[in-house]
Amino acid sequence: MDARARLVLPLDVPSLEEAGGWLERLAGEVGVFKVGLELFTAAGPRAVEAVHEAGAACFLDLKLHDIPATMAKATRAAVQLGVRYLTVHAAAGPAALRAVAEETHGTATQLLAVTVLTSLDALELDAVGLAGPPEAAVERLGRLATEAGIDGLVCSPLECAPLRAALGDAPTLVVPGVRPAGSEKGDQRRTASPGEAIARGASLLVVGRPIRHAPDPAAAARAIVREIAEAAS
Repeated sequence: MDARARLVLPLDVPSLEEAGGWLERLAGEVGVFKVGLELFTAAGPRAVEAVHEAGAACFLDLKLHDIPATMAKATRAAVQLGVRYLTVHAAAGPAALRAVAEETHGTATQLLAVTVLTSLDALELDAVGLAGPPEAAVERLGRLATEAGIDGLVCSPLECAPLRAALGDAPTLVVPGVRPAGSEKGDQRRTASPGEAIARGASLLVVGRPIRHAPDPAAAARAIVREIAEAAS
């Protein structure tokens, strides 16, 4: 996988028109565009089609979490859209994870299980009944997901190395909460720079605001791709 294919830009915008503007500006710099809840709710499958029309891979970030039959049917629909990546919640449980894994078997769609959201810290995990450090919950949920047949995991940069030690090189590790030096953390709690995340074992990096809010977004994306390539060499 080349460095550009390892950079994911979230299309966290409210309309297909605005998403199209970002696709036009950055399709040559970014390998994967992420369609999340905001844009998919506004534009539906047309958002996925727009990413494909721009010549990029689509990461459909719906974080499915429901009963097994419902998750399986939603996954089947995503496979038919041709998305490269689709997120589900590891906390949906083994039966649901096995059901979605069955739907993607033999297809080009990779499933990614969300472990612990990067906006959560130990205090917030404790508030929802997951006592202990985030790293422990991430490893527990990551092991559950991979044993159920899920291709990869979504985790913070801080959990990459422990997950690699526990699970090896096979899982794709997709890392949000990546912040180049000097960037604001925003609502992210567990962050690292692009180079640090790659060095710790990340496969793909999700970088949004540091690119979209930069004076020159294309230059910002190119700088991150260079950092990925240097860290991976």
